[in-house]
Amino acid sequence: MLHAEFRDPLLVTVYDAECPWTREDDFFLAVVGETPNGRVLDLGCGTGRLALGLAAAGHTVTGVDPARASLQAARAKPGSEQVIWVEGTSADLPDSAFDVAVMTSHVAQFFVTDEEFDRALADLRRALVAGGRLVFDTRDPAARRWEKWNPVDSQRLVELADGTVATAWTEVTAVIDGAVSFTHHYTFPDRRELQSTATLRFRTEKEVRAALHAAGLQVEHIYGGWNREPIGDGDGELLVIAHT
Repeated sequence: MLHAEFRDPLLVTVYDAECPWTREDDFFLAVVGETPNGRVLDLGCGTGRLALGLAAAGHTVTGVDPARASLQAARAKPGSEQVIWVEGTSADLPDSAFDVAVMTSHVAQFFVTDEEFDRALADLRRALVAGGRLVFDTRDPAARRWEKWNPVDSQRLVELADGTVATAWTEVTAVIDGAVSFTHHYTFPDRRELQSTATLRFRTEKEVRAALHAAGLQVEHIYGGWNREPIGDGDGELLVIAHT
């Protein structure tokens, strides 16, 4: 299933267990915090980890995601009543409604074609107020992170909330013009085996800057790591902060 870790209820629990709060969330929380008590959009909010953290920090948060199973998991978490949850995409965003928009966990890479990415950025530009900020992460292709997505380097054990331990690993199936296709494999103690397929686009800094400019967004900073290192000196990331 395409993106099954967000759409299959069982794999959503695996995703949730694999993705606790980290310094990545600290980065987004800090940047958003530069706009106190802001109206914040979390596009591709998934199971709500960052959206809930932002709401707890005093922001008015709207989480938008097309995956119903992920949103159901988000709504079941403590504090979920503080967030407005919307099942939808960037096309469903209201005009001039947010002070800050974020896309985390490399959601920007889910827009594989240039047309998809351009449309999402245009929607985000429309949804932000004058002077509003957009913050997102995307992997730097120069770091070639996908080379670690193989059965040996990617194999991990994931303990779920009920104590069940799943085995997971990833294999790359194609790399074509910056688009990396792969399959996540999951095995459970009862011998069930599930898979999730996806393709992510790795855009260069030049490509990211060009797309933002075309959408009418001005780049403030692009960092290479979660401690705001220069590009190429950090964690193999492109951490983008832009404004309208």
